[in-house]
Amino acid sequence: MLRRFAAISLVATALIFAGCGNGSHVSVVKTTPPAEKPVARDAPREELLEKYNAIARGVRSLNATVELKPTAGSKYSGIIEEYHEVKAFLLAERPANIRVIGQAPVIGTTVFDMASDNETFRVSIPSKNKFLIGSVALERAGSKPIENLRPQHLLDALLWPEVRKEETVLFEEFNDETARYYVLTVLRGGYQTEILRKIWFDRSDLQVARLESFGPRGLLLSDTHFSNWEAVNEGTLAPGTPTNPPASAVPQFPHTISILRPHDDYRLDLQITKITLNEDVPLERFKLEQPAGAEVIHVGETGEDSTPKPETKPQGSRR
Repeated sequence: MLRRFAAISLVATALIFAGCGNGSHVSVVKTTPPAEKPVARDAPREELLEKYNAIARGVRSLNATVELKPTAGSKYSGIIEEYHEVKAFLLAERPANIRVIGQAPVIGTTVFDMASDNETFRVSIPSKNKFLIGSVALERAGSKPIENLRPQHLLDALLWPEVRKEETVLFEEFNDETARYYVLTVLRGGYQTEILRKIWFDRSDLQVARLESFGPRGLLLSDTHFSNWEAVNEGTLAPGTPTNPPASAVPQFPHTISILRPHDDYRLDLQITKITLNEDVPLERFKLEQPAGAEVIHVGETGEDSTPKPETKPQGSRR
């Protein structure tokens, strides 16, 4: 009896979903044209690691003109403040030198001038006649989110750290409604294993689409998205300088970059309009001197809302 009832139930269910009896259909079949069907490429862990490291090793310096738009705050802080887009000239060189000069779109006056090395960052704001100095290790010192913008945050997003052979790397797939990805998770060793970095590859072209960097205890420091990969120019090297890897190892670079700093509570959107890689950059171009008469503020030395300290002499970059 039970078997007969089960059989009748299965037949009834099939008839319902097939739409028999009343001419209606529960399901709708949609077909995607072959030209619009997305492609999910396959690649092993080793190939993806080599592809990432080729870019990490291959980009020694970067000289770019970008359209830069900052956004401070988020829905979590309750206030979102969008700033005008500025034209910026960006120089970066390993291991830790960066200089960013932002100008007003039409009149071309300098809005900010930022520089950073391995120890100290400096920011000049001509409109306010202020010159900020602080340690690159300083985290979230400003009372306003936009005050947390640091030149080294751009450096971290543009010049990637290499994944070393001794580092543990996990490999996984991730799928959502819009795309399919491979994800490499680099772990930080020591007393307690933690996530150090996540590298996302878009499986449609196997390009790096996203980099997430983590601090201790799983703190998400930055979440950077990359798209619009285009061909780049190689700079002129000094005579006798070897190319390692060769220029062909870095044929493309992302021209649309979005940097999210969740704990600094700001976002930077960059659109690269011109870029040259691996040209020789004199160290003098990274030096940012204190403008005459500017008020010097030592960021983070006197608490969260750092107070100005008197300074009689301009300071250059420490090396």
